[in-house]
Parts: sequence; structure tokens; C-alpha cells
Amino acid sequence: MKLNKKKALASRILGVGKYRIVFVKERLGEIKEAITKQDMKDLKQEGAIIIKEIKGRKKVISRKGKRGYGKRKINVNTRKRDYVIMTRKLRAYLKMKKMMGEISPEDYKDIRKKIRNKYYPSLKSLKEFLGGRK
Repeated sequence: MKLNKKKALASRILGVGKYRIVFVKERLGEIKEAITKQDMKDLKQEGAIIIKEIKGRKKVISRKGKRGYGKRKINVNTRKRDYVIMTRKLRAYLKMKKMMGEISPEDYKDIRKKIRNKYYPSLKSLKEFLGGRK
């Protein structure tokens, strides 16, 4: 007797694949008469329908071994990045002061050289220096 439609109905209701559903041979008559979702649920509770366990290997395997270079995390030295950020900030401020006419071109060149050599550790120190020159 073919019970493909019953198996498809049971798989849809119970939320498993139809190859995992097994009908108990002694209760095939009851299974054949079941036509509603509730009938299938009742048959599952009574033990007329059995769901097989999942077979096969696990998809997630804990792997051991050496890590590749792409996975290694180290503390990156940010000295160069900090230097670039500070230099750009100081140069922009200096350029603005030159455009406003507060600094002569000779002083501008001299201060730019000092910025490159890290003479001014911060914008505050540059402002103090320029404030003292007036």
C-alpha cells in the first residue's frame, strides 16, 4: 500500500524530512484513515509514527593546529599613524595662519621644518609658540 501522501503530510506537520518518518507496520490501517493534521499529531503521540534520528557527521568540527598568518592578532604600533595625524593638523593650522597674514613666508618655512622634526608635540604647543612671537 502506498502512503507517500501521508508521509508528505506528516513531514510537513512534524517539521522533518519525509525520509526520517517511519510508519509502524501494525498501525498502517489507522495511518491510512488519518486525513487531518490533528490526526497525524495524535498518531505521533501514540507511537504509530516514529521519527528517525539524524545520521551523518556533525557539520561543526573543532579543529586544532597552527594558526595561519592571517589569523594572528598582534598589537600594532601606531607611532607612524599618530605622527601623520599630528603633522597634518599642525600644517593645516600653520597654512591658515599664513593665509591670514599673521606669519611671514620665511617663518612659515622655518616652522614647517620644525613640524617635520617633531619640534611641536601638539597643536597647543604650536599655538603657544606663535603667541609668544608677536
